[in-house]
Amino acid sequence: MRKYHEAAEAVEVYSPAEEQFNRRRRTVGLFAGPALFLILLLSPLPLPGPAHRLGAILAMMVVLWVTEALPLAVTALIGPVLAIVLGVAQARVAFAPFADPIIFLFIGSFMLAEAMFVHGLDRRIAYNALASRAVSRSPYRILLVFGGVTAFISMWISNTATTAMMFPIGLSIVAQVAKGRLQDPTIRRFATAMMLTTAFGATIGGMATPIGTPPNLIGLGMLERLVGYRLSFAGWMSFGVPLTFVFFLFMIGYFSATGLKGVRLDVSTTNPMAEEVRKLGALTAGERNVLIAFGSTVVLWLLPGVFAVVGQGESDVARGYSAAVPESVAAMIGALLLFLLPTNWRARRFTLGWDDASRIDWGIILLFGGGLMMGELAFSTGLAERLGRGIVAVLPVRSPFALTMLFAGVATVISETASNTASANMIVPVAIAVAQASGLDPVMPALGATLGSSMGFMMPISSPPNAIVYSSGHVPIGAMMRYGLALDVVGFLLIAGILLAFGGMLR
Repeated sequence: MRKYHEAAEAVEVYSPAEEQFNRRRRTVGLFAGPALFLILLLSPLPLPGPAHRLGAILAMMVVLWVTEALPLAVTALIGPVLAIVLGVAQARVAFAPFADPIIFLFIGSFMLAEAMFVHGLDRRIAYNALASRAVSRSPYRILLVFGGVTAFISMWISNTATTAMMFPIGLSIVAQVAKGRLQDPTIRRFATAMMLTTAFGATIGGMATPIGTPPNLIGLGMLERLVGYRLSFAGWMSFGVPLTFVFFLFMIGYFSATGLKGVRLDVSTTNPMAEEVRKLGALTAGERNVLIAFGSTVVLWLLPGVFAVVGQGESDVARGYSAAVPESVAAMIGALLLFLLPTNWRARRFTLGWDDASRIDWGIILLFGGGLMMGELAFSTGLAERLGRGIVAVLPVRSPFALTMLFAGVATVISETASNTASANMIVPVAIAVAQASGLDPVMPALGATLGSSMGFMMPISSPPNAIVYSSGHVPIGAMMRYGLALDVVGFLLIAGILLAFGGMLR
């Protein structure tokens, strides 16, 4: 069975003009990054030696990340290697963040996601949700349920994985509704709405949980290592779920009002999703095991929140549980269960084999480790403090909410041209440094930068989900920019509003 990353590679394509732009951007980065590094390294900057050298390394990494001149994970590895070579840090210190506990939260959640794809549990969820006659008879209900399933799945596995899985299902629905009428303007609008719902729904759903998208874990990791603030899984969901819910309702309402007018369905034909459900048959042993492992992990993640709800959040039991089973350990328990639960005991086949597990996105893990290391060195060398003071000197904002809006907006803009993981690695440490230089609590600005890094709705190059649905031919670039701009603006306002409303509970 083809895995999600293979499906993504099969459909993530760009037009010739975009390919040419990407090629030129990478070429510029290959020369501009090292050139900027040498210029800054040789310039007499008013910084201590280690901070000076680290600043030159960071400047080159930012250029390489924005232009994607090298694979993002390779750029993340350049940082620690050069930091060691130039005497900024010892090898033991520079490589330590690659073994941070949150790395294992990444690994465990990625393995759970891989198991879902290996056994087709994700498709069963999607097909069953769309098989109902009540859903299939209304274009509005189709869009609502399809987008809802996409967002829900994306809460637990990566945006790209979710989009790659839902993409062919969306195309099937479009073909069923069109019935050869793709030249009809109403059908074209419906097709555009369905494809954009696939990508945008996955992006929005990823904001709900810490594991929904890599920037969330990057932000949490930096807050814990750089500020000493630990936000629990349930704590993130306390504002992430309301944000996702309101944002999702806006998206569906906007697409319904602009893309579904005049769409008529032929209710006499068979619902293809119901046929797919029949093909799947009964729940397999592999799917049942994935449900057990995944359900166990979610329970372990949410138990601290349950203790807090019943008024036992500070009890000895709750404290002992949090120390013994942090989120990273819970994720690894779920992942290990996949290797222990058999699908065929006689043949000694288990729910997940190492061949499957080894295909998880190790590049994201390296990218996170490298970004975390550079952020930590920026603070330990004093570079972050100097940078924070310099930015504060020219900024007119002096409140946590104003800084939250500022960095949410900056991250949103940068995410249109750089990957969301690279955006978070670049912006979150700066948000923390500026807040601390202003004498303010850095938690809200850092969370604003983290959530803003997940935006990027306007262009095919903004995110892999956008590129995937753009390849369908149903999404004109003008439509993606128009809809994407609206979601960027509304998302920015919602991030600021939700953090303002719920931020007081995070301390």
